[in-house]
Amino acid sequence: MLKIFFTTDIHGSERCFKKFVNAGKFYNAQVLILGGDITGKGLVPIVKLPNDNYRANYQGRDEVVSKSELPKLEEEIRFNGFYPYVTTEEELEVLENNPERRKEVFRSVIKHTLEDWVLLATERLKPLGIKIYISPGNDDDPVVDEALMVSSYVVKPDMKVVDIVDGVEMLSYGYANPTPWNSPREKSEEEIYAELKELASKMDYNKFTIFNIHVPPHNTPLDIAPKLDSTLKPVVEGGSVATENVGSKSVRKIIEEFQPDLGLHGHVHESAGSTKIGKTVSLNPGSEYSDGILRGVLINLDEKRKRFNFQFTMG
Repeated sequence: MLKIFFTTDIHGSERCFKKFVNAGKFYNAQVLILGGDITGKGLVPIVKLPNDNYRANYQGRDEVVSKSELPKLEEEIRFNGFYPYVTTEEELEVLENNPERRKEVFRSVIKHTLEDWVLLATERLKPLGIKIYISPGNDDDPVVDEALMVSSYVVKPDMKVVDIVDGVEMLSYGYANPTPWNSPREKSEEEIYAELKELASKMDYNKFTIFNIHVPPHNTPLDIAPKLDSTLKPVVEGGSVATENVGSKSVRKIIEEFQPDLGLHGHVHESAGSTKIGKTVSLNPGSEYSDGILRGVLINLDEKRKRFNFQFTMG
């Protein structure tokens, strides 16, 4: 019996990443899969003051801490999926007035943070023989691809078909159909379909097949999100927030055509659950990364008989 633990959309939460790494031993899983949107959404500058204190504007409030309290503030910032960045008043002024420089610093912090995570995962999981796969998602800057290469033990399966174990193949794909946020990894439905078809055609469907695709299939319980107006605010209709299906039509079409055994998805945090498209069981564990909660799904697989069951987890 093969145990696989899958999670997604941790968005830079260091607490969630550490829980993910620990999930292998906790659930006795032989394989860990992190399905995309692994990096945070912004920097939180922490300015060093002349009196050896530090100031940060965080969650709408000014925080002033001593040098001894600084690590706790940095930990809290990482907990919520942001990146603390200790700087000076002079550099902060440059960052505020130079968007390109701010982006450069942000990308550098993402890269170094993720490299540290990858090395931590290698240190903890390699001695246990637990396999680990980490893919980028639509929100992840291209610098993520470099960071994931810092260890040969952690596998970046994006845009590939890989053998997890004998008799189990996995296709991974991190791009999404266009979103209102114009995120780093978006493509047209036509491009997504063409690329997924090329990958899916390489798989051996006599084996147990997994589609690890970040965006969920369109018009399912896995892709329901709040409807947004032109200012990106939720649309209210009849006193309630309106919803719409935001998944990919191409992902659904590929699943309908190739009928893998299992689909692993994320992207839409609010739509945790499972659904069936033909014989394919598709799962989205959802995400509550901002609360430090790791939502996942544990898959118990008999690869020889191509049978499995699953259990959603959170903690």
